[in-house]
Amino acid sequence: MLWVSLGPRHPVAVSLFIRGAAMSNTVPSSSGFWKRNQQTLAPFLFLAPGMLMFLIYVLVPIFESIWISFHDWDGLGAMTWIGFGNYAELMDDDSFYTSLYNNVIWLVLYLLSIPAGLAVALFLNQTVTGIRLYKSLFFFPFVISQVVVGLMFTWFYAPDFGLFAKLTEVLFGEQIAVLADERYVTYGIIIAGLWPQTAYCMILYLTGLNNINPEQVEAARMDGAKGLKLLWYVILPQLAPATFIAMVVTVIGSLRSFDLVSIMTAGGPYGSSQVLSYFMYEQALSEYGFRMGYGASIAVVLFLIMMVFISLFIVRMLAQERNA
Repeated sequence: MLWVSLGPRHPVAVSLFIRGAAMSNTVPSSSGFWKRNQQTLAPFLFLAPGMLMFLIYVLVPIFESIWISFHDWDGLGAMTWIGFGNYAELMDDDSFYTSLYNNVIWLVLYLLSIPAGLAVALFLNQTVTGIRLYKSLFFFPFVISQVVVGLMFTWFYAPDFGLFAKLTEVLFGEQIAVLADERYVTYGIIIAGLWPQTAYCMILYLTGLNNINPEQVEAARMDGAKGLKLLWYVILPQLAPATFIAMVVTVIGSLRSFDLVSIMTAGGPYGSSQVLSYFMYEQALSEYGFRMGYGASIAVVLFLIMMVFISLFIVRMLAQERNA
């Protein structure tokens, strides 16, 4: 009535029309909780499934393992609280120090897969005849099972018919049984592990090389940079994310190197090739006895070692990002 009586061009009528339109487009204060907090809650809802899986399958088992490590338990009967008894026994166990020493060797030598993967990626990151065939050959170790890798290298090292045994016989006049010699067995298994790990690092670096800024490379070449200087000052800084992922995955892989040890030597000869992950399995789940508490204490020690290295990598990466 007021609109009709005042006319559509009257100032009061225009003001009332604008206020009415604004009120119609505004969410009333009495609207639902979801409409008022949709933008705030949406990210958490998308993250919720992943966070729930991480909680159930990662965080809960970690704390449960720590709790079990303070008990004497066979996995079936009642738990008996013994405090730090398992850890005290671990400190007096010679097999633990042998496994820890072998893990250190694994960690140091396994890191060779990172520069090896980078070198292969630089070789494959070019357009030459037959490059697809070369890429397929280098991808092959990454897609096959660790069990298959272990069997292949077991036959490779085997006396009498193994290729490596034949080569050592030709070169040195006698065969070297790598997997039966306490001096060489750990190094032989590590070489087998380096084959697929190098392929994994190569894939990471190939992905990183495809995302390199070509303008920076061209500018560096115009300034006279080439060869190792171009690689060190221009290309490698842009590959830092790939290097970080390769470092973390390689360190974790070296510390939980269970598959190859189990397939190739089962910790032998005389426990000389044991690592912490296999030692944990042997104590907790093998025919030697179901000592779940003792195995959990080994798992906790292995977890703490992993956390130290990963924390150092993360701190260093954050420091580099702040200085960049």
